[in-house]
Amino acid sequence: MTYRALGKILKGDTFIRIQMLSLFLVVAIDWILLPVVTKLEGLYLPIFMISFFMLLGASEGIVQPLFKNVKVHNIYLFAIYLDILQIASYFLFFYDELVFTYTILTIFTIQTITFEIARIHTIELMSFDLEVKKYLILRSFVISCAVIFGATSTMILDILFGEISILLVIMGVLGILALPLQIKLYYMTKERYIKYIQDDRLVYNI
Repeated sequence: MTYRALGKILKGDTFIRIQMLSLFLVVAIDWILLPVVTKLEGLYLPIFMISFFMLLGASEGIVQPLFKNVKVHNIYLFAIYLDILQIASYFLFFYDELVFTYTILTIFTIQTITFEIARIHTIELMSFDLEVKKYLILRSFVISCAVIFGATSTMILDILFGEISILLVIMGVLGILALPLQIKLYYMTKERYIKYIQDDRLVYNI
C-alpha cells in the first residue's frame, strides 16, 4: 500500500480524517509527556511499583472480553473524560511531584487499556466502509508519525526550556486544543454506530 493510497483514503472520508487527526494528537501528546513520566518514575517509585503499573497495563487482553458489548462511541466518551482528567492532573506537579507521578501513571495505565479496547471496536465499525488491512496500515502509519513527532518535540522543548513545568503547561494547552476534535469524533462515531444498528449490520461477536 503506497503513501498515495493512504492519502486517497484520508481525502475521501471525513470521518476517517477526523479519526486519524484525533489519534495523531492524542498519541503525540502522550509521547511528549512519556519521557517526563519515565524520568519521574525512576526518581520516585520503587521497582515493585513500576512493575505493578506494567502488570496493570499488560492486562488489556485479559479485560477485553468484559467489554465486548460496549458501544464504541461510549469508549470514545470515556477517553475524553480521561484526557480532561489528565490535563487537570498537571496542576498536581506544582503541588507534589510524587502525587503527580502516581496520578499520571494511573491515568496512563487506564488509557493503555482503553486504547486497546477502542482499537478492536473501531476496527469492527470501520470494516463496513474500509478494508481492515488498509485501515490497520493507515492507523499504524499515523501512530508511528505521532510517536516520532512527540518524541522529537520533547527533545526540542527540553533543549529550549529544560523545565518540566513549562513542558506541562504546553501539554495542557495542546490537550485543551485537542478536546473539540475528540468531541466531534465522538458524535460522528455515535452517528455511524446508530446507522449500522438501524441497518441491522453491526453485531459484536468478539
